[in-house]
Amino acid sequence: MPANKNAVTRYYYLDQLLANRYHNYSTEDLCRLVNEELVEREQEPVSRRTIELDLHYLEYESPFAAEIEHYPVDDISQRTLKTIKKSCHRYADPSFSIFKKEMTEDEKYLLNEALSLLGQFEGLPNLEGLETLRKGLNVKTDRQIVSFTKNPLENSNLFGELFTCISQRQVVELHYHRFDTPDEDRKTVVHPYLLKEYNRRWYLIGAADNDRKLLSFALDRIDEVVPLPAKGFLPYEGDLNERFEDIIGVTLIDGNPLQTILFWVSDYSKEYVATKPLHESQRHYTGEKEMALRQQFPMLDGGYFFSIECIENYELIRELCSFGKDLLVLSPADIQQKVRDRVVAHFHAYEAL
Repeated sequence: MPANKNAVTRYYYLDQLLANRYHNYSTEDLCRLVNEELVEREQEPVSRRTIELDLHYLEYESPFAAEIEHYPVDDISQRTLKTIKKSCHRYADPSFSIFKKEMTEDEKYLLNEALSLLGQFEGLPNLEGLETLRKGLNVKTDRQIVSFTKNPLENSNLFGELFTCISQRQVVELHYHRFDTPDEDRKTVVHPYLLKEYNRRWYLIGAADNDRKLLSFALDRIDEVVPLPAKGFLPYEGDLNERFEDIIGVTLIDGNPLQTILFWVSDYSKEYVATKPLHESQRHYTGEKEMALRQQFPMLDGGYFFSIECIENYELIRELCSFGKDLLVLSPADIQQKVRDRVVAHFHAYEAL
């Protein structure tokens, strides 16, 4: 084996890639991914020949006795767009690792607690190894400490399937339907990024393969998830969670501006809104600012004045309407008008009964 100061780093990442069952890695793929990690660690990249020697060493010369499968897969040439055969590599046993070590008692305790908590969440049935690991560590789940409220899914494996695809950076083809056309099968290729819960419903957030536009899919509208291991995954540039900091819910609308929404809440609901904010940016006005608002809106008796900074979407308007007469939007005018229109339409619907 050639002496190389970054050999251990290469073995570490090769070990992870060879154990991965969600992607097919050729020698070129392994070389590219290992080099990305080396460059990230400010180490010199290596040649394909070096990776070939590393694989040979792990399989035939090292004390680890790694059993590596070499198998062919069909792939699409990025240059000619023709189907080609490429040779890929992986451990015969996906649980094998050259870096396995015994856990300390503290590590076992922390893992036991994590598994006990995770085991109470019924949305992860696709992670078959969880039950095996729990039994192997003798984790007891006879009493429930934390309880999750969740929307039951007809396809109970769906959450686990998507969880696995996101963690393994695997592109998927989604088969789904709309609420208004339940019998019409639709499909799209998505790069999945995040599972997000809102109002007792789970959503998948991902980018469309054709135009990279961020989309959200309610899990109860997804009928089937088809992994596409041969397709390259395109990660989201930046922090996806930041996109949700300025909205209520999950609907992301590009181009809508961030607005400061001023509203008044009656005495009946003011403490509820104060202790359960509509949005993280919620501000309760007191002192001189409150006095100025009471002079500006003398018709509003009692209550509290609040503001939030949000981008308008469907969920924002629905949330502002949900309090009825106990929440009045004061500004801006366009948000106030949309709330007014919905309330008036609601009133007319009841008049028609």
